[in-house]
This record gives sequence, C-alpha cells and structure tokens, in this order.
Amino acid sequence: MIIFATSDKGGTGRSVTGSNLAYRQALQGKDACYVDFDFGSPTAGAIFDLGEVQAGTDGDGLHTYLEGNIAQPRMINVWAETQREALRNRPAGVGRLTLVPGDRGGGEFPSSPPAVQRCIELLVSLDEQYDLILVDLSAGRSYATEIVLEATAHPSMAGVEARWVVFHRWTRQHIVAAGGLVHGTKGILDTGELHGHDRGILQEKIRFVRTAVLDPSASEQAGLRPEQLAWLDVCNRRLQDLAAQNRVGRVHLLGVIPLDPVLQWQEQLLTNDDVWLHRTANERTVNALEDLAKRILDIDSWEGL
Repeated sequence: MIIFATSDKGGTGRSVTGSNLAYRQALQGKDACYVDFDFGSPTAGAIFDLGEVQAGTDGDGLHTYLEGNIAQPRMINVWAETQREALRNRPAGVGRLTLVPGDRGGGEFPSSPPAVQRCIELLVSLDEQYDLILVDLSAGRSYATEIVLEATAHPSMAGVEARWVVFHRWTRQHIVAAGGLVHGTKGILDTGELHGHDRGILQEKIRFVRTAVLDPSASEQAGLRPEQLAWLDVCNRRLQDLAAQNRVGRVHLLGVIPLDPVLQWQEQLLTNDDVWLHRTANERTVNALEDLAKRILDIDSWEGL
C-alpha cells in the first residue's frame, strides 16, 4: 500500500510521525519504504539519524530523478547506515527499512508529463517491493501533491492501493487548515478531480491523524490545577465540535498521537528503549504509533470509519 502523508501547515509532526510509522512497520516484520517528497525541506535523514543526508542528498535524490537526470534515485538501508546505535542493532525478524531521500536544496518545481511518468514508474516499482510505501509530501497545496495526484489517476496505477493521511495538530488553526486542504478550493479533492480522479472515491481514501494531542486525564497532567483541567476539557470539547464542522472529526479519524516530551524537543524515532530503558518517552505515545502502524495497512480500519 502507498500512503501519501500531507498537511496544510508545517510543524504538524507529519515527517516525524510518518518516519515512526515506517519504523514500526519494519519492527512488525513488514518491508517499509519512506519516500521524502518534501521538496522544500527533505530532512527525513535527520529523523533516521543518517548523518550524510540529514538535509537531503547531493545529485542522486528524488528531485534529480524526477527531473530526468538519473535513472533511479538513491535507496538507503536505514538499519545499515544509521548512526544511532539503537537502530543499528537490528532485531531478528524485522522487515526492511529504506529511505528514498530528496536532494539538498532541491526546492519546489512544477508538474510536467515527464516528471509524472517517472513518478508513476517509481511508485509502481516500490509497490512491488514493499508492504508500505510512505510518501512524505511538501506541506499545503504543493507541486509534490499535484504530481502524485496526476500519477495515481493514470490507468497504469489502477491496481496499486494508494491512500492519503492528513496530519494536523489539535488546535483551531490546524483543524480549519486540514479541512481546507482536503475540501477547500484547489485542495486535494478539487485537484484530484481535475486530474481524473473520481471525487467520491478519492474522498473515501483520505483520513486524518491528530498529532501532539494533550490528554487532560493522562498521568503527565497530574501537576495541573483543577481549574486548568476544567478549562482544558472545555477547549477539547470545542475542538471536537470544530473538527466535525470541518469534516475532520472522529468519522474520518485514523489515529491520535499524544503529546510527547521527546518529540517536542527533538524529531527522532521512538524506540522501545526510549520508553522502558531510558524512560524519556511516554509509553502511551509508542503504543499509539504501534496501533496506527497496524491500522494503516488494515483496509477494514479504513472502511469502518
């Protein structure tokens, strides 16, 4: 399955959550590939602790490939090339974990028929090799989004299962922005329909993931005063109403990732050691990522929403 990960704003946790989902898929024995289509900021290499490509690669990444200057983009075996010791000690039975990086300083570029064709060829090839391909798109109404919408509307991709996950933080601004990215003028549905998608079918393939969600009832909030907890509860109910109005509510929700101190300070993969050995990350966050990694490949989880 191909998952296109997008958001209307930066800072939603799209890249770090997507990277953790690919990592969790590999831990579950699936072959996972993370494709960095964030043309303006291809920084997935930093999340995977790949020192050489923290801000993209030079001359052999996705930008260079889509522009037709190389036959294939670079493919990085994260287990073998990461600088993080906890990842290099690859557990037995795990699946492949691969990064296809973007180019350093590549920037946005408009869609073109040759770029769309190369995109199709890449996605079809990866779909034959991996259980999960997570494509991290540039935020907002980007050229990257237009390219993949054109590609997935092509008849040669009819047999490829492709779905969309829109990430947003649990705030008023992000809820409105996420709804607008999908349903608004020149949003995903408008652009997809323009390039040949059936609007209703495409809409059913789009779900939302809330990130950095603060739970007033969680043990980490034990230091808050009763008045603060009551205020947070009122805010949460208002956000739920706003989400429903913007068609970002529970009916279209695939998962919720709790606020975690580690991810607030540093974008990284959360390992089990971070929870139970170092005790820096929260168990609730890792459990939420593990659950979402299972749900994201389960068609019934999507159809039941």
